[in-house]
Amino acid sequence: TLKGVFYQRAKLIHPQEDLLKAFHPDDRKHHIIINVGGIKYLLPWTTLDEFPLTRLGQLKFCNNFDDILNICDDYDVTCNEFFFDRNPGAFRTILTFLRVGKLRLLREMCALSFQEELLYWGIEEDNLDWCCKRRYLQKMEELTEINEREEDLIENETTGETVEETKIGLCMRKLQDMVERPQSGLPGKVFACLSVLFVTITAVNLSISTMPDLREEEEKGECSQMCYNIFIVESVCVAWFSLEFLLRFIQAKSKFAFLRRPLTLIDIIAILPYYITLLVDTTSVGYKKPSSGSIYLDKVGLVLRILRALRILYVMRLARHSLGLQTLGLTARRCTREFGLLLLFLCVAIALFAPLLYVIENEMADSQEFTSIPACYWWAVITMTTVGYGDMVPRSIPGQVVALSSILSGILLMAFPVTSIFHTFSRSYVELKQEQERIMYR
Repeated sequence: TLKGVFYQRAKLIHPQEDLLKAFHPDDRKHHIIINVGGIKYLLPWTTLDEFPLTRLGQLKFCNNFDDILNICDDYDVTCNEFFFDRNPGAFRTILTFLRVGKLRLLREMCALSFQEELLYWGIEEDNLDWCCKRRYLQKMEELTEINEREEDLIENETTGETVEETKIGLCMRKLQDMVERPQSGLPGKVFACLSVLFVTITAVNLSISTMPDLREEEEKGECSQMCYNIFIVESVCVAWFSLEFLLRFIQAKSKFAFLRRPLTLIDIIAILPYYITLLVDTTSVGYKKPSSGSIYLDKVGLVLRILRALRILYVMRLARHSLGLQTLGLTARRCTREFGLLLLFLCVAIALFAPLLYVIENEMADSQEFTSIPACYWWAVITMTTVGYGDMVPRSIPGQVVALSSILSGILLMAFPVTSIFHTFSRSYVELKQEQERIMYR
C-alpha cells in the first residue's frame, strides 16, 4: 500500500480551518466537502466514482439545485459543501468503507441504527466483513424476535380494546389475564402459584410411587392404602392440569397457533399418559390375550411404566412461570451452532483417542479390558467429559499417557464454546427481563 493513499481518498477538515482561503474555486471540479453532523470531510470525486450507487456517489449526477437537495439536507455553493443531518459516529464507518473498501460494525452502535444508516447511505449489508456480519445478523435476529413478541402483545391489547366489551368479551379478557399474565392482578398470581404447587406435588408423588414396597405391590397386582392415596393425588393434579389446559385453549384467539406452541405440546405429552394408562388398566383387568401367555401382559406393563415415567414432563411446565427456564430454552435455541461445534469437537477427539487406546492396550497391557473399539468409544466419552466411572482403566504407561491427553483435550474442548454460550445466556436473560418489565408497565 502506498503511503498516504487513504488520506488522499478522504481527509478530515479541522473546525478552525477556513474553507474559503484553504481551497481554490477551481478545486470544486476535483473535490467536494461533506458535512455530517458538523464534522467536515474533503473527498475527491475519484473516491466516489467507485461507488456510483451510493447516496454520495449520486451527487456527481446532479444537474441542478433541486436534485442536490433531494440527496442532501442543504448545500453551500460558495464552498461546494454538502450538509447531511446524520449520525457522525456512524458515518466514520461509511468513510472507512469509502477509503479502504472495508465495512465494520462498531460495538457501541445499535444494530438497528446501523442498518438505518446503511439504508440511508445506500450501502448493502453484504459489504460487511465476515467477522462483523455474523454479529450483525445475530443482533438483527434477536431484534426480530423481540419485535415479533412486541407486535403480538400490542395486537392482543389493541384487539382487546377495539372489541366491544360484551359480557363474554369481558370474561374472556379476564380469563386471558389470569392464565397468561400472572402480573396482571391477584387472580393471575393465585393461578400461577397453584400451577407451580401442583407441579411440585406431582414431582414428589412420582418419586414416592417408585419406592420398592409400592413396586412390589404393583407387580403382584395389589393396591394398599398408600397406593390408593398416591392415585388420588395424581388424579387431582391431572384434573387441575387438564382444567388449566382447557382454560388456555378457550381463551386462545388462534387455536391452531396455540396447539403449535412448544409448552402446549409438553402439556399434551404430560397429560395424555394418565388417561392412556387409565384406559389400558380398565380394559386389561381380567383380560388376557389368547395364545400369548404372559408376554402380552409384560408388554402392557412395560408400556404403562413408560407412560408413567413421562409424567416427569410436568416439571417443564415451570417454564411458564420461571424466567430462568425461559432464558435456558431461548439460549438453547440461539446456541445451536455452538452446541453443534461442541459435539463435532468431541466426536473428532473420540474418534482419535479410542482406536489409539485400543491398539496400545491390546499390545502392551496384560489385562484385556478394552475388548473392542466401540467399547473404547464409551471410555472416551466418559473420560473426555470428565465423568470417569472407572469401569475401564488403561493399565500400560502409554495407555495412561493417552488417557491423560484425552482428559486435557476434553477440558479444553468443553471450555471453548462456553464463553459464547454464557454471553448469549446473559443477553437472553436481559431481553426477557426487559420484556417482562414492559408487560408489567403496560
